[in-house]
Amino acid sequence: MIKINKNIIINILKNVRDIETKENIVSTGTLKNIIIEDNLVSIIFHIKYKEELYEKIIIECKKLLNQYESNLNYNILLTSELDSKNMSTKSTDNKAVNNNGIKPEGIKNIIAIASGKGGVGKSTLTTNLALSLSNKNIKVGILDADIYGPSQPRMLGLKDMKPEQTANGKITTIDKYGIKCMSIGFLIDEDKPMVWRGPMVQGALEQLIKDVEWGELDLLLIDMPPGTGDVQLTMSQRVPLSGAIIVSTPQDIALIDARKGLNMFKKVNVPIVGIVENMSYYICTNCGSEAKIFGHGGAKQTSKDMEVEFLGEIPLDINIRINSDEGKPNKTILEKSNNATYFDNISDKLIYFLEKSENAKTEGPTIKFE
Repeated sequence: MIKINKNIIINILKNVRDIETKENIVSTGTLKNIIIEDNLVSIIFHIKYKEELYEKIIIECKKLLNQYESNLNYNILLTSELDSKNMSTKSTDNKAVNNNGIKPEGIKNIIAIASGKGGVGKSTLTTNLALSLSNKNIKVGILDADIYGPSQPRMLGLKDMKPEQTANGKITTIDKYGIKCMSIGFLIDEDKPMVWRGPMVQGALEQLIKDVEWGELDLLLIDMPPGTGDVQLTMSQRVPLSGAIIVSTPQDIALIDARKGLNMFKKVNVPIVGIVENMSYYICTNCGSEAKIFGHGGAKQTSKDMEVEFLGEIPLDINIRINSDEGKPNKTILEKSNNATYFDNISDKLIYFLEKSENAKTEGPTIKFE
């Protein structure tokens, strides 16, 4: 049972002083909102100064809150009215932007797995791609950035797991199949909706990168929210992405949005690893024949039109669906079936991209094909 409420939190935070006025952060208006959902307590601050100046305040707040109730996860989000004014949609140098953004320690490369539309299999690809990479001895992690619809806890069979907090205030990852994972889904009930506005989501995602004990990773895959809104743009500009993979079905209506996603990443100078055509065709479980339910080849044609790599096609297969729903995606990879081959081929192309890309960090992993 949670032994905390908004009034208790407000009284605790009255002991924390503002940077400039030295008055308590409640009376100065720094504290804007408090949201308590299961084991997650989200506290929203409205900031007037540079984000770095609030680090001591955040540490002090978490220290006082943990002294009162240490069995909860405290997520402090920083928002500012200036954020949207400072956000440029013009083409910018991605590295330059990220110099003022988030620099996760110990993570050599970050790849965004994105889609213009939801329901195209982006999370399924992320999970199985991570498994394929892990089986090639690559240290890999997954950040489930789909705040409104987190899927990774269920897909990895981790839906009842809860992260812990370290002595230095960091949150531990939940590890399985050799993959380090973090998701907002670990902190809230699976059936509870996240009724958050854009700035809160942006702040939460940034802290899921900065405040998590990722350790040493060759590669972090970010399972992005679908679409091309503020959250996606902010992540693209503030996180040092090595590249982005776009997932789409062959359907025309999905490809329209996939092209928007490709153009968004190009606009902020994030390299495009390529595009994947998911649900490319259906394999009949009785006779093994193929049926092109959503059409076929649309993503491949889009890759040609937009001059990006076509990473491959994945069929609509019941075994992939069952393994994902049961939280046993490793069965797909370990069975060494055709399904495993699809993901292995895509992971090989991603490895090749990271080896050859000028944007891959010089200290990145040296990975050779077997």
